[in-house]
Amino acid sequence: MNASIAEIASRLQGYDPQALSADGVGEFLAQLVSPVRATESVGVRDALGRVLARDLVSPISVPPHDNSAMDGFAFAGAQLASGALRLEVVGTALAGKAWQGEVGPGQCVKIMTGAIMPAGLDTVVPQEFTKTGADGRIEIPAGLLQPGDNRRCKGEDLMEGKPALRAGERLGPAALGLVASLGIAQVEVFRRLRVAYFSTGDEILTLGEPQREGAVYDSNRYTVHGLLARLGCEVIDLGVVRDEPALLEQAFRDAASRADAIITSGGVSVGEADFTKAMMKKLGDVAFWKIAMRPGRPMAVGRIGESVLFGLPGNPVAVMVTFLAFVRPALLRMMGARPEAPLYLKAHSGEAMRKKPGRTEYQRGIVTRTPQGTLEVRTTGNQGSGVLSSMVQANGLVVLHHAQGNVAVGDEVDVMMFEGAL
Repeated sequence: MNASIAEIASRLQGYDPQALSADGVGEFLAQLVSPVRATESVGVRDALGRVLARDLVSPISVPPHDNSAMDGFAFAGAQLASGALRLEVVGTALAGKAWQGEVGPGQCVKIMTGAIMPAGLDTVVPQEFTKTGADGRIEIPAGLLQPGDNRRCKGEDLMEGKPALRAGERLGPAALGLVASLGIAQVEVFRRLRVAYFSTGDEILTLGEPQREGAVYDSNRYTVHGLLARLGCEVIDLGVVRDEPALLEQAFRDAASRADAIITSGGVSVGEADFTKAMMKKLGDVAFWKIAMRPGRPMAVGRIGESVLFGLPGNPVAVMVTFLAFVRPALLRMMGARPEAPLYLKAHSGEAMRKKPGRTEYQRGIVTRTPQGTLEVRTTGNQGSGVLSSMVQANGLVVLHHAQGNVAVGDEVDVMMFEGAL
């Protein structure tokens, strides 16, 4: 049975919904969400971005035999102890077919990349490092090689009977190639996570509606849709819901009946119309937070039925920042992916940044490489939470941590890069 909001809160030291740290949010959400259980078998091409449901045990060794890492000449490496070598070439080993002859002392086999190493041979000298004498023998200078050089050993990549990939692995292009290299055509993955999303507010216009005074077009639905699609979620778009209790109740009930998670934007800030928050309270077990962060201070989390609820602020940048910092890791956990600590890039600040200890700030940044080869990050300028163009210009978020103070030019800072998320 899922723990209630109160039960989770009781486990967290110093929990204060009115002044919750960014780290506290992550800790809370890790206890709120749990992975989906249902799995399905999909073809390798369809497995990109999916999460492996069980360990994938290798049915074969890769490579299946000792083989040559390059074009050259294969010989018994023990002979290197005598210094320079002159070896008679007694045959040619080609890739895809074992060479059947025998090789004695003072002899070698011309070998192609990927060809199986003939019995008794363990070393390959690259062709370009040899000279051929008048008698056809190859000459290998002393001190050039060590026994075993340029040989790929059986199973050095993957060993038969051992796990090739672990459950919880989110399958990328390299993993697909690895699966195919084992001759496996189908993999068992967790089913896609279903996420329902809608925007709230009477001031929100749907695309195609004419402009009117005081109203803005809904950008949040499209950024959130893109963020969810990048994660591989099944997105259920419920559109824009007006600030009317009956419409909000219908939208929440519809979302909870169809989705594993519900995401809303708007209606959770202090001073906004209370319809959205009131409906969350009526239908679910929900906490309303003031997070010690900038941008994106207000946030609601909890459950409506079996669905996890994420109520995000309405400002476009705040929506994206809270999604990247908190919602994305939680959804990955729900997808069955192994929990991982945030991976930050280290870069030197190209400008001074004002920062008060006591909150986490996420500033839009542009990371570049300096002529000296170091990484430098500068902000995009105006850090207002409504400046959506800054998210387009940026390639990451400069994360100024809770206890951190002002940043001077040249100071090293953490950057949450957008690659793979935006």
